[in-house]
Amino acid sequence: MKQLRYYIAAIFAFATWGTFSLVLKPLHDYSSLDILFYRVFSCTIIMSVISVLFRQKKLKENISFFKSLSVKEKKKMIGLNVLSSILLTGNWFSFIYVMNHISVRATSVAYLVCPIITTILAFFILRERLNKLQWLAIGLSGLGCILLSYSNLIDMLYSSLIGLTYACYLIIQIVNKKFDKFLVLNIHMILASLILLPFFPAYSGNVPTELKFYLYIEIIAVMYTIVPLLLNLYALSGIASSKVGMILNINPIIAFILAGAVYHEKLELLPILAYSIIFLAVIVFNSKEIFGFKGKLQKSE
Repeated sequence: MKQLRYYIAAIFAFATWGTFSLVLKPLHDYSSLDILFYRVFSCTIIMSVISVLFRQKKLKENISFFKSLSVKEKKKMIGLNVLSSILLTGNWFSFIYVMNHISVRATSVAYLVCPIITTILAFFILRERLNKLQWLAIGLSGLGCILLSYSNLIDMLYSSLIGLTYACYLIIQIVNKKFDKFLVLNIHMILASLILLPFFPAYSGNVPTELKFYLYIEIIAVMYTIVPLLLNLYALSGIASSKVGMILNINPIIAFILAGAVYHEKLELLPILAYSIIFLAVIVFNSKEIFGFKGKLQKSE
């Protein structure tokens, strides 16, 4: 039961991301780069103001901890956080571009591929053990992705790129969890802003004048970036990255439903079958925890 809060955090984060199209599609007329620029810059300003004004104690504690590390550890931490920022920036840009210019369904497939990549990376890099049922679940997820790529290979290539960048980001955060989660994310935002800043003068469009643009950007910054990412990092501190990765499947399943129900993208039998198989894979992968929670709840009653 102690792990339940980590599962709830992961489920809430990925369920929120599953509805991302609801706030991103209204910005369809704006370029992907403009949305990315203003999203990252907004997150950086909001989090930096909070850190400086309300989290000074945590800030000082983490700075002192960083100073206490050896030169080798400091270089490792800096390298991990720079790489994290690059991966996060690349993931966001590719996601926004694919959603607004390819299809909502392609982005949902990306986060079906991501759990498989995350789980395999966790097995080989982090030495996370998997039982036979979990390997079966990975096989089912792989089958679902193959079925989805059968009808559109180009979408699958875009999806794999998005999935790979976020899977690598998740794996790095397992190693990079010695510091305060809010501060770590704040650093990623600052570094992402520094990465994007040189490109802003040349690649940004005219300064948006519609209030709608800024309203949606702030919603994206807070409710679809800062809050879910913090919950994601929190979940990774309590449960294995492979489990967090499989829970990530909630995101594309919700996005797939919205693609048909809200955006009227054609839903064929094959994709529906594929998503059903992947949903089954999530249940199978987490069956021990699901039935464990259920048994404990029944005993408490």
